[in-house]
Amino acid sequence: MSEPRKLEVLRAIVEDYVHSREPVGSKALVERHHLGVSSATIRNDMAALEDEGLITAPHTSAGRIPTDKGYRLFVDQISAVKPLSPAERRAIQSLLEGSDDLDDVLERTVRLLSQLTNQVAVVQYPHLSRATIRHIEFVLLAPRRVLVVLIANTGKVEQRVTDVGQDLGEDAIAALRTHFLGSLSGTPLSQLTQLLPAVVSSVSHGQRAAAQALANGLETLSHNSREDRMVMAGTANLARSNVDFPLSIGPVLEALEEQVVMLRLLSEMAQDPRGVTVSIGRENPYVGLAEASVVATAYGPDSTAKIGVLGPTRMDYPTTMAAVRAVARYLSRILGP
Repeated sequence: MSEPRKLEVLRAIVEDYVHSREPVGSKALVERHHLGVSSATIRNDMAALEDEGLITAPHTSAGRIPTDKGYRLFVDQISAVKPLSPAERRAIQSLLEGSDDLDDVLERTVRLLSQLTNQVAVVQYPHLSRATIRHIEFVLLAPRRVLVVLIANTGKVEQRVTDVGQDLGEDAIAALRTHFLGSLSGTPLSQLTQLLPAVVSSVSHGQRAAAQALANGLETLSHNSREDRMVMAGTANLARSNVDFPLSIGPVLEALEEQVVMLRLLSEMAQDPRGVTVSIGRENPYVGLAEASVVATAYGPDSTAKIGVLGPTRMDYPTTMAAVRAVARYLSRILGP
């Protein structure tokens, strides 16, 4: 069996099984695909693929399904990720653009990606601690209560109400805002804690206590934003794929619910030269995902956060890889440099 024909037969088995959910037999391959050989030759080829551990018989029928190893070989043969159609690209653009709020953008993103792939879509929040300060706003709510707002260049907005300990007017708050923003704009959030004492000490003595309270509020916001979080959509798609999890769908749902599992998995997935990484079945380090695949890529200004989908190993890998890559690129464009 030549290597090109082995790959062609494996590709045909993967495509038919993904489409039909039924084990694929040699007769079906001859009828549906122009492989240029007889049914008997295809049977021999399938026997060779089974000996190599690339396909297996789920029961005593003549049909075969791909193994994790077979899916891996199939995915590795995808030399380049296909582009989406113009209609799909327009749909992504229209659904993701038009919002400056990061929470809203990420919610839209996972809903869209879930619809495009019919899988569970997940996206990590950008690591705000690696971002820079775009804007600081102080809003006077009452004589001693100020809304402290911290906006990063990723578009993420953090806010909290702070008691400044003294009565302040609008002019005083505006002056403090100008002072903090002038000193900290463009600064990496990771350096904020080190820089705040100098900013506070350069304020007039009469406003130093209020400045310290505002600085404490900013520091708390920067620490809160460093927590890893993710947004998810499309869990109902797993219920429709229950047949694809013969052991149990429970561990997959538990992995999604325990966000730390997915966050760790996304973070540890190395970047593929094609721009999209695929982790198949037992390649996943979490045993609960032994019947699932994850397709993910990096996005954002520093390409440290990940976006991807989780679904059964019986997945349309070329289409899913294309959708993940395209949505990630639009998301990176919206968030800006």
